[in-house]
Amino acid sequence: MNMKRMRGRGHRHGGGGGGQQFRHGGHQPMSRNHVFDSNGPDMRLRGTAQQLFEKYLQLGRDATGVGDRVMAESYFQHAEHYFRILNAMNQQQQQHQHRRHQQAMAEAEAGDGSGEQPEVNGHANGHALEPGQEGEAPPEAREQA
Repeated sequence: MNMKRMRGRGHRHGGGGGGQQFRHGGHQPMSRNHVFDSNGPDMRLRGTAQQLFEKYLQLGRDATGVGDRVMAESYFQHAEHYFRILNAMNQQQQQHQHRRHQQAMAEAEAGDGSGEQPEVNGHANGHALEPGQEGEAPPEAREQA
């Protein structure tokens, strides 16, 4: 029986791939400060998505400058990967801000800032009955009668 442990890409833990924007089991969204360990084409890099994007872009430019088109393409593909992660983070942040704005608007409408007149003594139109006027109609209704 072979009892060797799996290494490398044999297992994934949490947000390992597939475009997920969540860490370890999908409970907490990634922040801009999330640090990635990146296995590049010829070296291992560590940093935020923004740092890795910029680093791979620069490595791609450098490889292009020395004429290594294959290595340059590989670096540019890695840069594109982190560019997509940055876009996903930005989109997630915008959705979160939109939801927060919608929630604040809903709370404001539910509160006393709705702009509608409150119901007074059972009348939604704001015509309250004076003491001793129980059962009398508002002035507009009396004029029509």
